[in-house]
Amino acid sequence: MSDAINTTYPPYSAAEFRRRALQQVGAPIDHAWRDHGDHVLNPDIVAFVETLKLRDAAVLVPVVDDGEEAKVIFTQRTATLRKHSGQISFPGGSIDPDDISPEMAAIRETEEEIGLAGSYVETVGRLPNYLSSTGFRITPVLAVVSRGFSLQPNPTEVADVFEVPLSFLMNPANHNRDKRVVDGIDRHFYRMPYETRMIWGITAGIVRTLYERLYA
Repeated sequence: MSDAINTTYPPYSAAEFRRRALQQVGAPIDHAWRDHGDHVLNPDIVAFVETLKLRDAAVLVPVVDDGEEAKVIFTQRTATLRKHSGQISFPGGSIDPDDISPEMAAIRETEEEIGLAGSYVETVGRLPNYLSSTGFRITPVLAVVSRGFSLQPNPTEVADVFEVPLSFLMNPANHNRDKRVVDGIDRHFYRMPYETRMIWGITAGIVRTLYERLYA
């Protein structure tokens, strides 16, 4: 009888997500953002954003360990926020001077926004930065979240919190492309309709990058 550890996981389990994410640790990602997500769709906008002085921010991509079918936590921003009001997003925000890493910032902001305690969060890697035309250099921090947590959304920032199966997000058939005119320029983006929600913009760009880096 073999005592070998079973390393065969269902493809959309949190265990498989962790394995794939950890394989990326140490890989050079400083300039990889140009090759992923909706940055590829918008070379003119990317060239402009590179000339801006960007603020550093971090978001958490929280993958909940739910057996064979992992879930991903999203928030819906309140309608009163100055930027990206009402949109679907990952929890996160600006990196403060006291934050020693993007991981620390992402976990701190997540706890402030939705009350998810850091003791339930295991960070397992990063994606290439997302450069936003709204003036941010965003580091997506990949994490596995253990069940047992309770959430307390901050009502001034978060209108709702919900989960989407990782299998849905990692299916490229659900990655629709769209465009709209912004300041006279065609802005191309991904949108991912899920039930009554529409994931699009920065968040969908990060999801697409996650697919391209880990599951394509």
